Amino acid sequence: MVLLSRTRAARLYGAQEATEDYYCNYGVNPDYRLRLEASGLRVSGVGGEGEIRIVELPEHPFFMATLFLPQARSTAASPHPLIAGYAAAVAAGQPARRRLVTARP
Repeated sequence: MVLLSRTRAARLYGAQEATEDYYCNYGVNPDYRLRLEASGLRVSGVGGEGEIRIVELPEHPFFMATLFLPQARSTAASPHPLIAGYAAAVAAGQPARRRLVTARP
């Protein structure tokens, strides 16, 4: 899979390519790519024939959708880069979340 430059996925993987197991018979219809991108989604990972494998919302603290299962090869000793990135985003958002919860009447 090719990771597009200047995306969260490429930053988290620390590479321009990654190997992921893909078992799904479904995918994103390529006819909708331009429409999805115009709506704010950024395609950040594509398969060998250009098929969409990862999308993200750049303005969101952590919104990433994949057509593979990063948790399938993630372990406590060696977390998958996307899982580690998600955990870091959650940890970074904790102070803001606490403020929202405590500010309620």
